[in-house]
Amino acid sequence: MRQDSKLSSILHVLLHMAHIERPLTSEELAGYLQTNAVLVRRVLAGLRTRGYVASDKGHGGGWSLVCDLQKVTLRDIYEAVGSPTIFAMGNRSENPACLVEQAVNSALGDAFREAEELLISRLGDVTLADLSVDFSLRYAKHKHTKDVHGHHDL
Repeated sequence: MRQDSKLSSILHVLLHMAHIERPLTSEELAGYLQTNAVLVRRVLAGLRTRGYVASDKGHGGGWSLVCDLQKVTLRDIYEAVGSPTIFAMGNRSENPACLVEQAVNSALGDAFREAEELLISRLGDVTLADLSVDFSLRYAKHKHTKDVHGHHDL
C-alpha cells in the first residue's frame, strides 16, 4: 500500500517558504516535490483558508507564509490537510460475525487508537518554528557544500 505523504510534502513546502524571503509560485513549490502545481495549489488553498499562507497574483506574486511559526504545530497542519489516515493497517472486517475476529479487532483497535492518539499528541508538541530551527542548524553545518538539500534556490 502506498504511503500518504501529504503531511510530509506540505511541511517540506512550508519550510521552503519560511526560508526563502520572497513569494514562491506554485510551479516552484511543485518543483521541490516533483509534483504538479495544481496539487500544490489545492493543498495550499486549504492552508490559506486557515490563515497559514497567503497568495498574491501577478508579477512577483506567489505563495507566502503568513503565520507565526511558533504558534502553528504539526498537528495544526495535519488537520488542515484533512487528517490523513495514520496507519495503513486495519481490521480485515469492521463488523465480523466471527467471535475470534471480534476479539482480534478489539485488541488491534485499541492498539491502533492508542498509537494514533500518541502520534497526534506528539504532532501537537512540535511547531513549524522547531522544524525551521532544525533545518537552519543542518544548513549551517553544510553551508560549504553546494545543493545540500536537493534544490537549487537557497
